[in-house]
Amino acid sequence: MPKGDYEKYLIEKPLWEAYPGIKNRQSPAMTFMSSKQIPGINYYIALGWIYDIPEPNPHIHEQVTNFDKIVMYWGCDYTNPEDLGAEIEFCVGGQSLTFNTSAAVYVPKGLSHGPVTWKKCKRPHMEMTLMLGTGSMPEVRADSGMKEAKNELSKKRTRMNYEQYLVKKPAYEVVAENVVKGRMHPSMTFMNNELVPGSNTYIEYSWIWEKPDPDPHIFEHTHDEYDEIVLHIGSDPNDPEDLGAEIDFTLSGQHLKLDRTSAIYVPKGVKHGPLMWKRVSRPHIEMAMVFGAGTLAQSDPGGHRKR
Repeated sequence: MPKGDYEKYLIEKPLWEAYPGIKNRQSPAMTFMSSKQIPGINYYIALGWIYDIPEPNPHIHEQVTNFDKIVMYWGCDYTNPEDLGAEIEFCVGGQSLTFNTSAAVYVPKGLSHGPVTWKKCKRPHMEMTLMLGTGSMPEVRADSGMKEAKNELSKKRTRMNYEQYLVKKPAYEVVAENVVKGRMHPSMTFMNNELVPGSNTYIEYSWIWEKPDPDPHIFEHTHDEYDEIVLHIGSDPNDPEDLGAEIDFTLSGQHLKLDRTSAIYVPKGVKHGPLMWKRVSRPHIEMAMVFGAGTLAQSDPGGHRKR
């Protein structure tokens, strides 16, 4: 394809449309994937820092959407990445789920969920909402009830234990052939079909705190059957768009420069990599999402960290 064609898949400047008017959190949140940014895409991603207990609390109310959803929360301490620095109650199907660790919640379409209530907050942490099957916030909001406080919440009507949709402890399974200095090894997997049967989405992320060695350690690879989104997320809640690093990301032979919190959409069958870190001034997160892949073997059949 002509030079420049793949730059359209890089999103460095977010939209501001989700969760407006809320105190003690990034409001509106940062939309880093939508059909407004990449026409025709069927994924929606919003990121938002939580600085303290939000006001009002809850501000995310009970809702039902027509799309599968994954909501993730993670702490900002790269030396203790499983510690969220907060305690949150997240209701699913009328059942209260409580966690104080970095976590992910899978919500199948048609299942009531919410409210989300902050019980404690010791330090800033991140909330990410991923919608599967739509790239439109108006389509997500339509008839969901998410903006309306309820006088009475739905009651649990089945014997199913919805704890099975909550991941409070990640798997550690993406292993480089050689240990890479300056980043987590192995990375943390927060969603796959072993952690949540039927989720059919693979999500893993790593903290990177200095220039990785060796570099590159992520090589060219292809997902022949699955779309992927790669996020690089800064760790400064006071300057959330600054990545704190500069990365050269090769997409189908085209070099893309990343120095802001950003998302890259990689359609199935498109070669991507290697990735090279030019500088690192602050810890940041690299997150990979592979859609339709429920296992590591499906998400990474070639071993993108092996040479």
